[in-house]
Amino acid sequence: MSDGFWNDSTKAQKISKELGYYESQLNDINSVISSLQSLKELVILSIDENDDSFEEEILNSIDLLEKDIGNLELKTLFDGKYDIRNAIISIHAGAGGVESQDWASMIMRMYLRWAEKMNMTSKILEISKGDEAGIKSTTIHIKGNNVYGLLKSERGVHRLVRLSPYDSDNARHTSFVLVETLPEIESDVEIELKSDDLNIEAFKAGGAGGQSVQKNSTAIRITHIPTGIKVSCQNERSQAQNKEIAMRILQSRLLSLELKKREENEKKIRGPHISAEWGNQIRSYVLHPYKMVKDHRSDYESSDPDKILDGDINEFIDNYLRISKN
Repeated sequence: MSDGFWNDSTKAQKISKELGYYESQLNDINSVISSLQSLKELVILSIDENDDSFEEEILNSIDLLEKDIGNLELKTLFDGKYDIRNAIISIHAGAGGVESQDWASMIMRMYLRWAEKMNMTSKILEISKGDEAGIKSTTIHIKGNNVYGLLKSERGVHRLVRLSPYDSDNARHTSFVLVETLPEIESDVEIELKSDDLNIEAFKAGGAGGQSVQKNSTAIRITHIPTGIKVSCQNERSQAQNKEIAMRILQSRLLSLELKKREENEKKIRGPHISAEWGNQIRSYVLHPYKMVKDHRSDYESSDPDKILDGDINEFIDNYLRISKN
């Protein structure tokens, strides 16, 4: 690296992160090439020796290679400007009271479990508890490789059909939850905020009672006056930390708004694209009268909703990313 590279630490960290990402990609490619060469040598040896005892090992190697090549192919789909970034995911219960709020808590757990299984780091930045059960909304920060590139496929309305545990008649209910996915802002330069455009309020963070309730007003709510966008953060102990995180969430939302405007302009040029707005459900989770999870964009289905709700959503993500590039 040239002299003075670290003079601009923000720019240097960004370049270093991108370099690390491409080095990881190169290592994965070299690993596949090496595996292909080893497989080729094994096949040649089996043929030369007329020895079929290598068959099982060869078939296992082919299966592993197919998976590795499939993962490499998937990574080629992360060609968006922000795809390699961390993500901020927000979950909002739809109309329907306690039933939708319980559904929102199930969706929250699904993404937290997904992050855990993917060896990613997740942190709840803000949460609004439901009146009786579940949650009204939450905001989660997830850190890892290509998080936004993966989770951008999850934005939209998620629909649940089940026998309600909150209905004395045990009737079937349909609930809706809105999921928003935002790329994490990496510098203040990307989205500039003017102080005159912000209304910043401090309030006491809620909790379960006792020592968990903050006595001081450490939680922060910021309203962006020109757009009406509101964000809050209450998870940190200090007001300054909550303010910093809330500002970054606001910047991410404004960036998402800007990207949406660009998509609308591109739509006029390239024709209609898949929409994931409120009112257009992207996925249905049916627990009664049968069990099925179906993505309405890719038509991919699973007959094991329990597995999906426990965070095994990669097949849905993969299928959506592939069809969205066609």
